[in-house]
Amino acid sequence: MEIAGCSALVTGGASGLGEAVVRKIVEKGGKAAILDLSIEKGERLRKELGDAALFIKTDVTNEQEVTAAIGAAIDKFSSFHAVINCAGIAIGQKTVGKRGAHNLADFSKVIEINLIGTFNVIRLAAEKMIHNEENEWGERGVIINTASAAAFEGQIGQAAYSASKGGIVSMTLPIARELAAYGIRVMSIAPGLFSTPMFDGLPEDARIALGKTVPFPPRLGMPAEFAKLAESIIENPMLNGETIRLDGAIRMQPN
Repeated sequence: MEIAGCSALVTGGASGLGEAVVRKIVEKGGKAAILDLSIEKGERLRKELGDAALFIKTDVTNEQEVTAAIGAAIDKFSSFHAVINCAGIAIGQKTVGKRGAHNLADFSKVIEINLIGTFNVIRLAAEKMIHNEENEWGERGVIINTASAAAFEGQIGQAAYSASKGGIVSMTLPIARELAAYGIRVMSIAPGLFSTPMFDGLPEDARIALGKTVPFPPRLGMPAEFAKLAESIIENPMLNGETIRLDGAIRMQPN
């Protein structure tokens, strides 16, 4: 699927990995609907990108808000052929810590946003995408989800985050198999240590030290590199039903 002339929905599109994807799509001649909770960041990016972008304040866990956002995107761009799910949160909390057992509400919140929110967008977007006209390869759309290296080597304190990202990995293939009948591909990217707002609170020396734990290149990944892989997935029709690790060969240690 060519990005030029293509419209996409990008959740978490106002910052971090999602913002990089939005910028890449517009740079390549496509259009992007930015679904995010941050009105300030979302509107700023929309104004910068002009008519090629649309911002809709959206809670990915809310069926009505996602449905409304999809409707707004269709009204603006007529249709959309790509969905990139980047919205997510992370917490660090031990199963049993100094303050007692892991807070169940916190665990549920991470699962709800990262996993259920992703599926909520997939199901509602796919419902519309199946009606797209096929391109020359028989494609009607492509969906890209954001997993994490933590889905495979979760660290101590990452039970909730790892469970949410592991769920994304596990549902990628069955959804891809199901939507294949409609010409819709489904892929996931599992980034390692990336320079995103999640790391903004760390001192620069700590960020550098983290980056050096990556075999090569020995640094934090850049959002633009995530966007580059998303571009490749969108444009390569043979990529389907797989989770690609984008992590510089890092394998996370327990701590």
